Amino acid sequence: MIATASMSKRRQQSGDQTVVRKRILEAAFAAFMKSGYATASTLEIATSARVSKRELYALVGNKQKMLIACIRERAKRLDVPAHLPAPRDRESLAHVLASFGTKLVREVSDPTVIGVFRLAIAEAVHAPEVARALDSTGREASRAALRKIMAQAQAQASGLLTAHRAELAGQFAGLLWRDLMVSLLLGVAKRPKPRESARRARDAAAAFLQLHPLLNDEPPT
Repeated sequence: MIATASMSKRRQQSGDQTVVRKRILEAAFAAFMKSGYATASTLEIATSARVSKRELYALVGNKQKMLIACIRERAKRLDVPAHLPAPRDRESLAHVLASFGTKLVREVSDPTVIGVFRLAIAEAVHAPEVARALDSTGREASRAALRKIMAQAQAQASGLLTAHRAELAGQFAGLLWRDLMVSLLLGVAKRPKPRESARRARDAAAAFLQLHPLLNDEPPT
């Protein structure tokens, strides 16, 4: 009975901490967007999150850890969806690339994400750690997901893709984004609607396959 009550209390405390941690990260992100990473203070963030600075450091850490945590939470959405099958031929590869490409455009073009990119650019001189965190945690998530897709294609069908997976991932990403990211950062383009994102991803997948005309259509026997 006592052990059960103790376990229940620990679970409640863990749940409470999760809620508070989320509140801290939301306050941190809002402060970064409003004041800039270098200028925002932990006191400002703690006050907004309604926690003490001691609790803030215990649950999340310093500003850099808060920034990385904010980016990491968003980056979780960029993993390859479990329901996507491993590509075995040109048709299935086109489908997987189009599906993931659509998701990638929708997630990365979200105004919140674009705001993080703008923050990294604005703080490039005074706080280069923002750009490093964004690149190593945020952008790497999408690169890793694309490398995973390319690796699956290479493993499932010998000769389907012969170049290095990182190079292949970079090729598809370039075809997918073209100049859209720059236009979004400059504020001269709006976030693509779902149908536009899907069309862009399909076009990128088709163009990618055209770059590799000797792909083997037959799965290994």
